[in-house]
Amino acid sequence: MGNVIIAVILIVVVVLAGKGTIKHLKGEGGCCGDGSSIKEPDKKLTGPVVKTKVFKIDGMHCENCTDRVKRAVNRIDGVSAKVNLRKKEAVIEYEHDVDDAKIVNTIESLDYKVVSVSDRP
Repeated sequence: MGNVIIAVILIVVVVLAGKGTIKHLKGEGGCCGDGSSIKEPDKKLTGPVVKTKVFKIDGMHCENCTDRVKRAVNRIDGVSAKVNLRKKEAVIEYEHDVDDAKIVNTIESLDYKVVSVSDRP
């Protein structure tokens, strides 16, 4: 009888862990926090957009991850970021020249990996 109870408890734990893993892999839930952070409005650039680049990013799993990247990049003067979790990318608009290495370092300081940077047509 004791073995049956232990087996049932183990099955329940495995099912719950499996559900959490599936949510995590779908980008739902809060891997880096509870996801209840207050959303900041998009940063508005004061000058004209002179170029737009796409930064492909590995390691983002949830909306909290995208919010962290967006906030960090938007702190850089002269750029504005829109981050897409599904595409795993940040589309960054520039109002003046900013070194890509500065943006890459900012993103990677959050423990994400920038895998490519390309100009957006």
